[in-house]
Amino acid sequence: MKSAPGKKEMVDINRYFVQKDRERIESYIVRKNLKMRESPSGLWYSVLKEGTGNYFTDNDKVVFEYEVTLLDGTICYSSKENGPKEVIIGKSVIESGLNQGLRMLKPGGEAIFIIPPFLAFGLTGDGNKIPSRSVIIYYISSKIH
Repeated sequence: MKSAPGKKEMVDINRYFVQKDRERIESYIVRKNLKMRESPSGLWYSVLKEGTGNYFTDNDKVVFEYEVTLLDGTICYSSKENGPKEVIIGKSVIESGLNQGLRMLKPGGEAIFIIPPFLAFGLTGDGNKIPSRSVIIYYISSKIH
């Protein structure tokens, strides 16, 4: 009978998945001819419109239009269906990659965030429309209020 993987094996498995996700993201960026940057955490982003004022920070209420897709183009969620999303930075329960990305925006800003699974819904998915280990893409347009 084989024993459960130890710590070193788990670290190696996680590194493998992170590398595979990175390859999938980089391939998507090339296919779509996007100009993206990668943050130190592994979030990929492109600010399409700068916005005005100060960057969003902890406790700021942010209201935004959005579309969430998978790498294959499947639309999972959209403000066209569900209405704008309202979050409080650092307080609302949202994907850590989205929390990081919103801090890169100013009111009225627009961006694309490509969020790897470890900054999104991880091994489990969201239990609804986002499958296990999915890279998700957020198209964001923040509102000025």
